[in-house]
Amino acid sequence: MTRLVMRAMDLDGYLKPADLEAIDVLNQQYAGTLDVFRRYDLADPSTRAAVQAEMEGKFSEMGSTMRSILEPEPNIHVYSLETPSFIHGEVSRLVAKLRHVETGGPEFVYYIQRAYELLFNLAFGGEPKSRHNIIVKTPVSFPVQNFAVHKIPKIDDLTGNSVMIVMLRAALLPSMIVSKEIQEYSSAGYVTPFALFKISRDDSKKEKDMAYVLDLDKSFFDLEALDGKDWFFADPMNATGGSMISVVKFLIDQGVKPKSVKFFNVLSVMKGALRVVRAIENAHVYTLWMDPALNERAYIMPGVGDAGDRINGPDTKEDPRNIIQLFADYGTRITSLYRSQVREIEKTVLGR
Repeated sequence: MTRLVMRAMDLDGYLKPADLEAIDVLNQQYAGTLDVFRRYDLADPSTRAAVQAEMEGKFSEMGSTMRSILEPEPNIHVYSLETPSFIHGEVSRLVAKLRHVETGGPEFVYYIQRAYELLFNLAFGGEPKSRHNIIVKTPVSFPVQNFAVHKIPKIDDLTGNSVMIVMLRAALLPSMIVSKEIQEYSSAGYVTPFALFKISRDDSKKEKDMAYVLDLDKSFFDLEALDGKDWFFADPMNATGGSMISVVKFLIDQGVKPKSVKFFNVLSVMKGALRVVRAIENAHVYTLWMDPALNERAYIMPGVGDAGDRINGPDTKEDPRNIIQLFADYGTRITSLYRSQVREIEKTVLGR
């Protein structure tokens, strides 16, 4: 089996001293919330309001710290920092639903789809240089067949040369969602190619010595089709940045270079976002929400748990599902919605 490994110590080498200091400040601030969580969880009605106010103050403090750290970072784009404040409540409610322990699989997938529509607008929904028309045939046929004309932003120059690079398994559906958005905005109905990489973390290790293992025997990609293209990554969580950096560094080592690199995440941690923009030239991170810290197992805190399991359902280590099995488990509701993307992925896997 052909495997490539990147370790956390290699990733930390990309960070500046000021980055490490900022990450340490956030870690200390988040550590201060853990006792508040314990007290809130055990509080009776007479004391809960006071503990809740303390918790809210802690999160406001961390939010202010993250805002000050991110202000001089032009390549890290956080939804609440780059959009009007009157729409921030929608995102906050959406992320709250994703976090909630009682949000089940179908509902979690629904909110992931919503999240990526918002992320797409964050990346490409600025004032367009031009628009193009879509003429739509409607179901109304009396007294004559009706049509409608809609003007939409023309973003072909930003997305018409893109490839979705998928880091299985949690990233499969988000990558299909972004590809579908590109197709819907494209003046020619462009469907992105896909490159699929089997990469995993060694969860037996702690965050400080985490290892990222790229299994090339179970990856499907065409190097020539990647050269000079816009590389888009969509992964619901950016905890450490290790998987994405490992894939990009591998590809560059093979002699292929991107025109641009964009990473779309529902949740990012400061450490992972900084690693990405430091390690990869001209990479941009687009995130719906920034969380402050990682635990020792490199899970995001407060986080949403294992996003891959919540989207796809859990796998067993002894018998993990392949892509075709994942499609089957998505069911016709998902596969019919993203049928063009499913065909492209099938060609990538079966055409090798």
